[in-house]
Amino acid sequence: MTGRERIREAARLVVKVGSSSLTTSRGTIDVDRVDALVDVLAARRTAGTQIVLVSSGAIAAGLGPLGLRDRPKDLATQQAAASVGQGVLVARYTSSFARYGLRVGQVLLTADDMMRRSHHRNAQRTLARLLELGIVPVVNENDTVATDEIRFGDNDRLAALVAHLTHADGMVLLSDVDALYDGDPRKDGAQRIAEVRGPEDLEGVELGSSGRVGTGGMITKVEAARIATGAGVPVVLTAAAHAAQALAGADIGTCFHPGGRHPGTRLLWLAHATTGRGRLHLDTGAVEAVVDRRKSLLPAGVVKVEGDFAAGDPVDLCAPSGAVVARGLVNYDAGEVPDLLGRSTRELASTLGPEYERELIHRDDIVILEPVHHHK
Repeated sequence: MTGRERIREAARLVVKVGSSSLTTSRGTIDVDRVDALVDVLAARRTAGTQIVLVSSGAIAAGLGPLGLRDRPKDLATQQAAASVGQGVLVARYTSSFARYGLRVGQVLLTADDMMRRSHHRNAQRTLARLLELGIVPVVNENDTVATDEIRFGDNDRLAALVAHLTHADGMVLLSDVDALYDGDPRKDGAQRIAEVRGPEDLEGVELGSSGRVGTGGMITKVEAARIATGAGVPVVLTAAAHAAQALAGADIGTCFHPGGRHPGTRLLWLAHATTGRGRLHLDTGAVEAVVDRRKSLLPAGVVKVEGDFAAGDPVDLCAPSGAVVARGLVNYDAGEVPDLLGRSTRELASTLGPEYERELIHRDDIVILEPVHHHK
């Protein structure tokens, strides 16, 4: 079954819609656009498919009521706009879905929710229960409490992680562009890329930047597709106006196909839902052991430690060049690590105690982030 066919037959779909597809140029909610999208989603929901809607638009919806002409650049004003706009956005969805007797449930997430396992599992349970109860979850980033340091920054990556979190059968990314092109679609000669089956299909492709009221661009959408397909979820990217055709499996937009083996939940979470709280700099031998031979990271192979982290936190592993090659869940606090550097576990156990006869990071808690051999 092709990716498009899997979306057509999906029992559970994640649909993401961007700010520019929901709002007017002044930043107010475009009621007709919202209703048109809900018409499509409600028809699919009524036919038996569970729908999770990941919707941008809170900040954009708050611009008009706050008298702002453009998206603010400072975080505090963005959060103020989100605080005003989120209520407007969810009220609109509530009213629109109610036309079909469907109820919605607001789910606001932060990147920190995805990074902390307990929050991650709780979000998973909440979404599962909402779907069991016949509710349409409307998911957005919790912009009012997100920080510059730890945030998604766009809802494309959030949608991909939600698709994995909910074990979705497919994901549809709705934008103001009808497909991925091999060049600027506003210029003559740009060709639609109908299918993406691997990185080779994107070689030489120029990806545009973000729009006026949103934060996402083609770069974030391609990255989101990579995350989703890495979890075995097919993705179709197209314009919001083509939502019905996309959900029906029509040859429209760009379809990203899953391929190869898919990592387990733990490693996908570690690779895409976490940010390193610190860095461990490895020597060449340790990089080879961890990246090429998939071994645990031992203290003897670490030459420098950076950051403030606690045992159990994700940390980035760096090659001698400084490039991040992997991420793992560390077994020690940052303050403990300097005394361990360059020493064998046997030596540490004999001098510091048997509790130190363990690896810095176990191999089951390490995900490789870069292609092998790039450290050479």
